[in-house]
Amino acid sequence: MEREVVEKGIQIKSYEIDAMGIVSNITYVKWFEDIRYDFLDVYYPYDEMMKTGISPMLMKTEVEYKLPLTIQDHPIGKCWVVKMGKMRWEICFEIYKNDKVCCSGIQKGCFWDLNRKRPTYVPKRMRQAFEEYKSE
Repeated sequence: MEREVVEKGIQIKSYEIDAMGIVSNITYVKWFEDIRYDFLDVYYPYDEMMKTGISPMLMKTEVEYKLPLTIQDHPIGKCWVVKMGKMRWEICFEIYKNDKVCCSGIQKGCFWDLNRKRPTYVPKRMRQAFEEYKSE
């Protein structure tokens, strides 16, 4: 099955490295968030969601660190949806350089109704997009 992938070049900043010159672990989680935001921008931009009174809500993040990155590296981040139910979603991430995965992860979440202050259905538009490329 082909998967819809959103990719993003990442510029490592000096405040993202530790005393050993290696990218701090927490930085990868921030990058996951940035990439997920870009993913939403393609399929259902955040400002459009806000107009309908919903917002994505993160419930779990898992990160597996594989190879260190330094400030001289130019990694690429990518994400794709692996599960999209009526109420929950799951997205996978990879941060890689030179075709080697340096970090991978999974985020699980739902959508939140801002007015009713409780979980709500995944927007139909997103479920349909996932079903379309899942069936190809």
